[in-house]
Amino acid sequence: MKNHSSYFCIDQMATVLGVSKSGYYDFINRFPSKRAIHNEELIVKIRTIFAQSYGTYGSPRVHAELIEQGYNCSRPKVARLMQSYKIQAKMYKRFKKTTIPSERPYYRGEDLVRQNFTAPAPNRTWVADISYIAVNTKWVYLSIVLDLFSRKVVGMAIEETMKTGLVIKALNAAITLRKPAVGLVHHSDLGGQFTSHALYKTAKKHGIILSHGKTGVSYDNAAMESFFHTLKTELVYFRKYQTLEEARLDIFNYIYTFYNRKRRHSTLQYKAPNQWEQNYKHLQTVSV
Repeated sequence: MKNHSSYFCIDQMATVLGVSKSGYYDFINRFPSKRAIHNEELIVKIRTIFAQSYGTYGSPRVHAELIEQGYNCSRPKVARLMQSYKIQAKMYKRFKKTTIPSERPYYRGEDLVRQNFTAPAPNRTWVADISYIAVNTKWVYLSIVLDLFSRKVVGMAIEETMKTGLVIKALNAAITLRKPAVGLVHHSDLGGQFTSHALYKTAKKHGIILSHGKTGVSYDNAAMESFFHTLKTELVYFRKYQTLEEARLDIFNYIYTFYNRKRRHSTLQYKAPNQWEQNYKHLQTVSV
């Protein structure tokens, strides 16, 4: 009645709807209930979390973030509120894996991962891959190194060419950041860059063991497939990059300020990679 009061008089609407005029005024002047106030506060928080997630969080991750921040609410309630206020995670469905196998690999390592994408501690097993990013009217190439323990991105490089130097640059960034012990496993597919002499030489220098799955078999490097799917469908497909530097800065910002620090993973009990590693370090300290 209130929403239509500028078009119809209150007396007429009260008669048609079978309610009393005094009852209507009593209702609109009534103070909001504690439940209504709580829901209003909650939806403001939900909108904030949703915006900070690049518009990608559905109710499970929003709920996990609310609980982390001390809000007492159920997951179904969060889902209902998001549905009522039309807060829906964006998701671009298109994603295609593209890898060029090496015709003459210099080094082909044994598959040491065998589709077991877990690790008992940080810096035990890294996975790596390359993907294409559209910039203006051409492609640029993104190389990523991911720690299987926490699904944290530990190295990245993005360049205009897909030469071996691209993957070495990403690997060197990871080595500089993490300083892994001898015996770390570096797993990839059989793409030409990952079976090259230059990568083998770099890995041997740092005591890294190269592991290779099959090219074109997504399950053999499923953790990297999952990461690139997330990156593309949550960020890249919603962008129109004009320059390499624009793409580099945007992807760097997404990975190091959101993905590693804040994005909650279902495989990590809805913790972010950094938080997962911090919890592990804390447990190690306590157990000593």
